[in-house]
Amino acid sequence: MKSDMKVRQPERSEYSLWRGLCLCVISIYALCLLYWMFIGFGRTRHTSGPLNYNVIPFETIRLYVKSMNKLPNHLWIINILGNIGVFVPFGVMLPNICKPMQSWFRMTIAFVPCILLLETMQMLLRVGSFDVDDVILNTLGMWIGLLIYSLFRRAS
Repeated sequence: MKSDMKVRQPERSEYSLWRGLCLCVISIYALCLLYWMFIGFGRTRHTSGPLNYNVIPFETIRLYVKSMNKLPNHLWIINILGNIGVFVPFGVMLPNICKPMQSWFRMTIAFVPCILLLETMQMLLRVGSFDVDDVILNTLGMWIGLLIYSLFRRAS
């Protein structure tokens, strides 16, 4: 005997919807970040002179901290806190998209080469400099995001 009932297809799980939303948001955010890093904020291409770089860890951070009272607040806030803050969303959202990124080690191993590439491209395209301190601060931002993700995950 044939049933007239149709088989109901399962709805997408909440996890899949959340994962899709995170993927969409972080993709748009990453594109905006690339714009800011290479074009935005009045960046101009410097075609002459030497390439600008710093490979001494904590050198730039030390200079900003040492000059904190001498520089306008917005300069050190943008350079120190900005380099941390803009990468927090990656630590929060990437573990939602890709389960292996829930590991601090795996996330760091995947994240640092990407930041090194971006820093190198800024220097080679002459729209900024390569600064190892930016890599350190960006990674710290991602770790803060991953900590936030971990705390919310434990709470739920």
